[in-house]
Amino acid sequence: MLRVAGARLLDDRDRAGVRAALEADPVAACMVAARIEVAGLDPWRLGGELWAVGPRLDGLCFSGANLVPLRGERSALRSFADRARRHGRGCSSLVGRAELVLPLWDDLAPAWAPAREVRPDQPLMVLAGPPAVTPDPLVRPVRPDEIDLYLPAAIAMFTEEVGVDPRAGDGGAGYRARVAELVGAGRAFARFEDGQVVFKAEIGALSSQVGQIQGVWVHPSRRGHGYGTIGTAAVADRLAAMGRISSLYVNGFNHVARSVYGRIGFTQVASFATVLF
Repeated sequence: MLRVAGARLLDDRDRAGVRAALEADPVAACMVAARIEVAGLDPWRLGGELWAVGPRLDGLCFSGANLVPLRGERSALRSFADRARRHGRGCSSLVGRAELVLPLWDDLAPAWAPAREVRPDQPLMVLAGPPAVTPDPLVRPVRPDEIDLYLPAAIAMFTEEVGVDPRAGDGGAGYRARVAELVGAGRAFARFEDGQVVFKAEIGALSSQVGQIQGVWVHPSRRGHGYGTIGTAAVADRLAAMGRISSLYVNGFNHVARSVYGRIGFTQVASFATVLF
């Protein structure tokens, strides 16, 4: 059994070892790997901290806007829970592989509960290569001057998916800034009809190996007409052209979305879980 003395904070001296650890699980680690590839391990630039247990990084956990356990046995997860409790909850969610998130939440729940919602079964799906259906040729990157057209659809998607209005608290300034960042990076995609977004999706995280698709949404008036299938295929096709594996995760109870992704060619490789606050 792994014996640990507690979770420690990593810095750029640990970058080579971290890179090797994340490359061993590139799909599940995409959200964190994408940040580290750009910012390194300095907490200020990274927007969070990377914690480790063991001299060979047997346990890894990212702590920032989200708490993301990346690897570790039960004892390592207890060490991460201990450090998280000492710091206090600053994250909006726990997210990652279900076999890591759920036991970590068991340890944190006495101090951090109640959670607003626990989603224990979220299939993590991948598509290596082009989609199995013809992509929608009308789905394209959103231009910076179109953000005011795009933002209402992004807000509607977030509210439907997460269950809260992203404008709460600061009037939407923070969410608008995040959406603007994705638009500016060319990672927000939409189909417009008569100046209205009828399909949208984003590449929420982009590492050197994987692109994680998020925020898939179809306007209520267009649902049931295949827009989600060919629209998501268009984003996956863009990632294939970039030499990236496409990934996404979906709620286990969302049978419609799972069927859509299956038609595109996505297959499940693991299960995620999310604890929302």
